[in-house]
Amino acid sequence: MSLTKIIRGAFVSRQKEIERYDKEAEALQMEVLHYLMSNAKHTEYGRKYSFGAVGSYSDYASHVPVNTYEELKGYIDRMRHGECDLLWKGSVKWYAKSSGTTNDKSKFIPVSHDGLQHVHYAGGKDAVALYLRNNPDSRLFDGKSLILGGSHSPNYGVADSLVGDLSAILIENINPLANLVRVPKKATALLSDFEIKRDRIARETINKNVTNISGVPSWMLSVLTRVMELTGKKHLEEVWPNLEVFFHGGVAFTPYRKQYEQLITSPNMHYMETYNASEGFFGLQDDPADKSMLLMIDYGVFYEFIPMDEFDKENPTVVPLWGVETNKNYAMLISTSCGLWRYVIGDTVSFTSTNPYKFVITGRTKHFINAFGEELIVDNAEKGLAYACEQTGAEVLEYTAAPVFMDDNAKCRHQWLIEFSKEPADLDKFTELLDKKLQEINSDYEAKRYKNITLQHLEIVKARKDLFNDWLKSKGKLGGQHKVPRLSNSRKHIDELLKMNG
Repeated sequence: MSLTKIIRGAFVSRQKEIERYDKEAEALQMEVLHYLMSNAKHTEYGRKYSFGAVGSYSDYASHVPVNTYEELKGYIDRMRHGECDLLWKGSVKWYAKSSGTTNDKSKFIPVSHDGLQHVHYAGGKDAVALYLRNNPDSRLFDGKSLILGGSHSPNYGVADSLVGDLSAILIENINPLANLVRVPKKATALLSDFEIKRDRIARETINKNVTNISGVPSWMLSVLTRVMELTGKKHLEEVWPNLEVFFHGGVAFTPYRKQYEQLITSPNMHYMETYNASEGFFGLQDDPADKSMLLMIDYGVFYEFIPMDEFDKENPTVVPLWGVETNKNYAMLISTSCGLWRYVIGDTVSFTSTNPYKFVITGRTKHFINAFGEELIVDNAEKGLAYACEQTGAEVLEYTAAPVFMDDNAKCRHQWLIEFSKEPADLDKFTELLDKKLQEINSDYEAKRYKNITLQHLEIVKARKDLFNDWLKSKGKLGGQHKVPRLSNSRKHIDELLKMNG
């Protein structure tokens, strides 16, 4: 008897609950808002902003300011030192370490017990629920789950309080029963040295019946490459014949898809995108034929959005979920059961549907290039690269881009640093295709490129093998959920990389 057939029934009721997303989105989101207000009204922050008096969305929007990490940092620092009832009820023992702000090397995102259960783990369970709904012949639970994790360390000497990668926090607190179907062993999963971890994971899992893998595409690919090196096999299904799905998130999958499809040739392989961040679990790809994700609206997360064309205004428009329009770029704000209030997460999204609410991640509020009014976002970059790769047979492993404000000839352009896993036969042709595609999909970029008056033809510099990994390693950010900044208005990252490139 298949264990998956037995377990499948436990997900049926949840699959039906998700059907409410189609017509009850506003009601579900208001239930979340009332839950948040009720549980945080006696906290220091809740008393300051009168959570107890909030009865409607307009009350909430008028009472509570929009926040970045800097605005909440003082509370979070006090929480990390052991104070209770500040941003969320009780004490918060876990903090997800995320990439830094302008003022700090790292951000420390509070992860409360409620947030763990009703946001992060809820997302993981729903990923399985939706996958099983779409794949009635699945044997998911008849084998092992290979889940990549980061590492954690003590927090300020506070008893039982730790900081680390979100993935490490999830592994550390997971239901013990889940460890029966998870590999590698916890001690290996939580190693801090990714190079040692990568080898140990490969060795521990080679002879297991792995049916599903979960993690960031770039780091998972590194682990799978080591598996192939150790086994001498050509395709991953020769090692794990029952592998059927990769639950991936953290970075866009587009640059990696072709490499995975070459590594895993089985027609039974599936890919499911998830939107899980240090701040919460927000979206799931509920339809394999649709690249957009379903916004998960009945967790402990209340959503708001700022149109990106107003993002830098002093008083921008802020709308709740039911106020968004399709095909419009928004910065996302969240209020959560981890104590983040009207928090600018830094990601930008565009909705493809409002019944139900489905979206694509378009980039970051800070990861774009707008040095000359071109408004180039990560979504444009991914589509442009995908087109150039399709036309030339090239494969991109990693990349970053930044403006050249003025060269020796007083010319301005975009400079791309690309590490290819398969180089194009003609780099000039690849460059031309990328530039033309960006003009086709971004009218602002096209206008600035007109007759090379404002912006010259883009430049591509080939990165040596492992350049980006070496750069991350030099910053102590190899593995875990760390990622390469794709686009930037600043040359800080690209200049560091170019220096290492030689």
